[in-house]
Amino acid sequence: MLRVFVLCLVGKKKTGNYINVSMGTCILVVEDDDTLRELLRYNLGKEGYSVVTAVDGAEAVEKYRSSKPQLIILDIMLPRMSGTEVCRIVRGESQVPIIMLTAKAEEVDRVVGFELGADDYVTKPFSMRELLSRIKAVLRRSEAVKDAGTAAAGRSGFLEAGDITIDLKKHEVSRSGTKVELNPKEFELLVLLLSNRGQVISREQILRKVWGYDFIGNDRTVDVHMRWMRRKLETDPDNPQYLHTVRGYGYKFAG
Repeated sequence: MLRVFVLCLVGKKKTGNYINVSMGTCILVVEDDDTLRELLRYNLGKEGYSVVTAVDGAEAVEKYRSSKPQLIILDIMLPRMSGTEVCRIVRGESQVPIIMLTAKAEEVDRVVGFELGADDYVTKPFSMRELLSRIKAVLRRSEAVKDAGTAAAGRSGFLEAGDITIDLKKHEVSRSGTKVELNPKEFELLVLLLSNRGQVISREQILRKVWGYDFIGNDRTVDVHMRWMRRKLETDPDNPQYLHTVRGYGYKFAG
């Protein structure tokens, strides 16, 4: 049976690079395994979360819509409604960060999750410390990027280069007036690069600023997202006009 938990975190103040998580902040967690669910309930309770349950995928979507969580932890392999379908529905309505849980380690599962708009994934079995670290990283993932984008855009709220326009307020990207659908990480990555137009940014810097200080992954994550962005934004992805690779180091927006 599918179980969903809406976890409410007691307020925490912002310190250093940490995101300000105010009272009432919610995380929606979807997991059908009884043992793992109880383990999550216990450990997240120790972190100051309260737990609310729902019983199926339809109710999960309803809880997401009514609770408006700031983060979703979502298992891929679920009965009645798959995690990918829940992700698809949520992503069609919101840019709320999503961490996918999967028992599979194959690259195809990661690619599917990212293409649907997931922000991160955790492969089972995982340590609770790792999951908590991922949660913290995702919750504060875009603070530096948003600040940089706002500063670069000024009062207009727009970042522009050539025929590419980013509307920071609406969280939208367009090229030649046509809207381009980017997932949350692609959007943040584009904002970061365009905010630092002409400057080379290393893969390590991108991981820290877009994926978070505690992200547990490798720089291939950046390469995969850059490849997807080129397919969406470049007329000729193999000969990009804007998104340039600096071999052995990182990327820059060169338009």
